[in-house]
Amino acid sequence: MFGFFASQEKKMRENAANWLELASKVYHFRRDVLSPTQLTELQGQTAALQAMVKERAGAEKLKLGIESLEETLRSTGGAIYPKSALTENIEFFLVAAIVILGIRTYFVQPFKIPTNSMWPTYNGMTPEVWKDPADAPGPLMKVARLVMFGAKRREMVPTESGPVYLPVIRGSGRLFTEMKPGRNWFIFPARNRELTFLVNDKPVRMQVPEDFDIDWAIEEATGLSADRRAELAEGADRAVRGLNAVRLVKLSKPAVAGKPYLSFDIITGDQLFVDRMSYHFAAPKVGQGFVFRTDHIQSQYMVDPSTGQQLAQYYIKRLVGGPGDELQIREPVIYRNGKPITGSDAFEANAKRADKYRGYFNSPIGGTYLGRGEKMTVPASKYFAMGDNSGNSQDGRYWGFVPAKDVVGRPIFVYYPFTSHWGPAR
Repeated sequence: MFGFFASQEKKMRENAANWLELASKVYHFRRDVLSPTQLTELQGQTAALQAMVKERAGAEKLKLGIESLEETLRSTGGAIYPKSALTENIEFFLVAAIVILGIRTYFVQPFKIPTNSMWPTYNGMTPEVWKDPADAPGPLMKVARLVMFGAKRREMVPTESGPVYLPVIRGSGRLFTEMKPGRNWFIFPARNRELTFLVNDKPVRMQVPEDFDIDWAIEEATGLSADRRAELAEGADRAVRGLNAVRLVKLSKPAVAGKPYLSFDIITGDQLFVDRMSYHFAAPKVGQGFVFRTDHIQSQYMVDPSTGQQLAQYYIKRLVGGPGDELQIREPVIYRNGKPITGSDAFEANAKRADKYRGYFNSPIGGTYLGRGEKMTVPASKYFAMGDNSGNSQDGRYWGFVPAKDVVGRPIFVYYPFTSHWGPAR
């Protein structure tokens, strides 16, 4: 019981201190515009409440003193007091924005992984395919999956029954898609990748985000790998009109009008916090995942082909070489200074092609660095980066070196989605 009264008096004294601080602001900010009578009243009420706090007056007496001071502040405070709800809200959001911008600029920055160049260490957008579209989760589970995994449903629903054809590029076995303008959240401009099926010779179109690997989803749904699609494309006698290199591959399962032929969820890419502080005091270490800007990487791969402008983006890769390091790839292993590279679990897993890691590959056709048998030395003040999924990664083998000044930080925590990757970054 005595503790209750003690806590009430403590809270009231803290409340009184806040009111005295406000009274001090009003006095110093407005004393040149207040009348002598108003100044005298303000100083008198302030002194009275100060005396009560000093004397450790009881809660009831402090409450009366606060109410008297508040009445005076209403007549003398101007725009400082009383504050409108609108003013308080604006101030709150301004302060919050300043704090967030400060944290983002100097300490921790959120980052979303769009592609699967670092798979399976980090996921970009990945498909979860329902082999039988009838097994796709219903409306309630669909909402739950959106909240937990950022999952968004895509379906191909034909309007007619009949055979289904896929457009496949000869040689590579990759699907032929076209880029289309789109919107994120119905507001922000974006680019989508559009795949056109032929069902009973009528086009049925499906759009996915530009960075989503639609080939992955189709392979899981149909069981046709890129190699198998390439074989079928060579034997196909039908081509997409005007594009002889794109063949129409017939799928084994026919479509039924009005029923989903293909159904999958796109799981959002890993979203993580990046530590922007550490690299101000210590250089990045080989083996760390690191985030960097692409502003000063001079390469055709860093130029927007539609505008010719340098692309200003943030990439995440793994650091495989620092200044002075000699690098070579002897598939599936990276050699650093003549020895198999160490410093990361991903290096070891790729070398053994274990746990979904596929190994490191020499620069493919179109690449610039680390072709088969080539050695390369990293220049001063530069770093060399590669994706853990090097078979599907546009990395330093294409565009070269990352300037030290453009290194942003290292990933520290995957905060969304709530998959097995949630938690401390690897």
